[in-house]
Amino acid sequence: MPPTISTPLTDLIDIDLPVIQTAMGWVATAELTAATCNAGAIGFFATASLVASEVASELERIRSLTDRPFGVNVLMDAPGADEIIDAMIEHGVTVASYNRAPNAAMIQKLKDAGLLCIPTIGAPKHAIKAIALGADALVVQGGEGGGHTGPVPTSLLIPQVVEAVNGEVPVIAAGGFRDGAGLVAALAWGASGIAMGTRFLMTKESPLLPATAERYLKATVNEIYVTTEIDGLPQRVIENELVRALQASGGINKLLHALQSALDYRKSSGASIVEILRSGLAMRKSQGLSFSQVLLAANAPMLAKKAMVDGDPKRGYLPSGQVAGLIDDRPTVAELVDRIRVEAVSRLDALAALRPQ
Repeated sequence: MPPTISTPLTDLIDIDLPVIQTAMGWVATAELTAATCNAGAIGFFATASLVASEVASELERIRSLTDRPFGVNVLMDAPGADEIIDAMIEHGVTVASYNRAPNAAMIQKLKDAGLLCIPTIGAPKHAIKAIALGADALVVQGGEGGGHTGPVPTSLLIPQVVEAVNGEVPVIAAGGFRDGAGLVAALAWGASGIAMGTRFLMTKESPLLPATAERYLKATVNEIYVTTEIDGLPQRVIENELVRALQASGGINKLLHALQSALDYRKSSGASIVEILRSGLAMRKSQGLSFSQVLLAANAPMLAKKAMVDGDPKRGYLPSGQVAGLIDDRPTVAELVDRIRVEAVSRLDALAALRPQ
């Protein structure tokens, strides 16, 4: 096996390579998470698309597939978050990740139980707040990242955050990564590793169905852009029939679509109307959303389900990092991680050779 790359991230989590597989809804299954961990990186299991009562059995399944450290993502303002956190503690999860609406009491509960906390943030000011709430490391996503994203490119954002945290916690770069060269670039910016979603989405262990996978493989860099049409917030997606239809729709039609998505989400999640309203109000307070944006927020999980689970890339939406435009294969997770390791070591050796002797 090629040499391990050691950074503060590998030391913190006890992994072989400083690479994180992010928690993508409907995609980051027990199988994908375990495969990533077994390959020497760390996978994060997504709970957003599950009923809270289903999480415990899935965590047991991950543990049956790997004895390596693994992570779990929890939406702290979603129905059932307390139950999910209890399951994470009970089943010995190593790392918790979260992003929107961080809850100080929930974070402290996780830390008291011995879990590491690694939230995802998108600005230097958010990094400082996350550390104050107890973050042990930070995933910092630049504008090239898929799904909800910000306007600042990764190459500019990472050095900003590294400077802001001043070595207090490891910084993990996200947004635009797919290979060993990208890992070395992130290390050069001062990061301790990289986090990838889209690249792991396009592996054989990912549950992506053939029709949807084909749309990702065919997408060009220019067809992957940021839109607010899905749920009222900036999201990077692959252009498809759904996005074009939403762009041509009026406001009333969009809200009616969102209401139908909310009803579908209620059936899928098992959450009561009261729980959904409570979650929406929490989102509105934490993110400064309008009432129409709160309604539109129901669109994202159910429209993603159409593409990721039902295999309908025309009527579902395709969250994607811009890097999908450069991905043309679907290796196994082990093949991908080994490829990244070999490429990164080769690039580091080549750079070391540039130094005068």
